[in-house]
Amino acid sequence: MDLLKIGGIELKSRLFIGTGKFPSKKIIPDVIKSSETQVVTMAVRRVDLEAKEENILEYISKDVIWLPNTSGARNAEEAVRIARLARAMGCGDWVKIEVISDHKYLLPDNQETIKATEILSKEGFVVLPYMSPDLMSAKRLVDAGAAAVMPLGAPIGTNRGIRTKELIEILIDEIDLPIIVDAGIGKPSEAAEAMEMGAAAVLVNTAIATSDDPVNMAKAFSLAVIAGRTAYLSKLGATKKCAIASSPLTGFLNEGEF
Repeated sequence: MDLLKIGGIELKSRLFIGTGKFPSKKIIPDVIKSSETQVVTMAVRRVDLEAKEENILEYISKDVIWLPNTSGARNAEEAVRIARLARAMGCGDWVKIEVISDHKYLLPDNQETIKATEILSKEGFVVLPYMSPDLMSAKRLVDAGAAAVMPLGAPIGTNRGIRTKELIEILIDEIDLPIIVDAGIGKPSEAAEAMEMGAAAVLVNTAIATSDDPVNMAKAFSLAVIAGRTAYLSKLGATKKCAIASSPLTGFLNEGEF
C-alpha cells in the first residue's frame, strides 16, 4: 500500500485540511469525513477551552491527527511559545510552524521558521514548517530537524493555484523529506497537479471552506489527490513537440476504393 510516513506515523490519505473560514464550525465534522483526511490543522489562538461552542477542538474528532499551527507568530520566539502552549493544552506533538511578519502578502519568514524548527524538534515535536520555496532554506530546515517541508503554492488564501511550481519541483527533486504543498491551491485540479509533480501531500483550507458546498468540495479534493498520486506512480507519458499518430501511418485506403 502507498502510505505517507511522517513522524513515525503512516498515513493513507495525502490530503490535509484546515479549519478556518467555514461559514459554520458545525459543518467541519462532515467536511473531515467527506475528505477522508487524517490530518487537520487549526490555529491555536482559536482554541478556547472555556467556550465549548467557540473551541475549534470540539469539532475535530480525536481519530485524526491534530496539527496545531502557530498562526499569528511574528518571530521564532512567538512560534515556540505557541507550540508549547498547544502541547500543554493536549493537542499533541505535531505542529505546523507559521512565522509571518509581512501583513500585506503574508509570506513566511524562512529564517525565523528555521530557528523555531530547530528548537522544537529538539523538544520532541514533529515539526512541519510552512515556508517560501527556497532550496537553501529547505536544506536548513532538514538540518534543523523538520519532519516535512511545506512550501506555499501561492500567497495564503488566494486560491491562485501553484504559482511557484518550478521552485517546488526543485524541492521535490532535492529534499529527502515529504514535500507538502500548502497555501494557494484553489481547485481540485491544482491539487492533482501538485501530486502529479511528486508532492507527498497537499494542505487545503480556503478552497474548501469558501466554496458553495464545502462537504462536496472536500470530497472532490480527496478524489483529485488520489488521481494525482496514482498518475505520478504510473509515470506520466513524455511530452512531445510534434504530433505522433496513435495508429501506424500505413494502410490508408486508396482513392480508387471509394
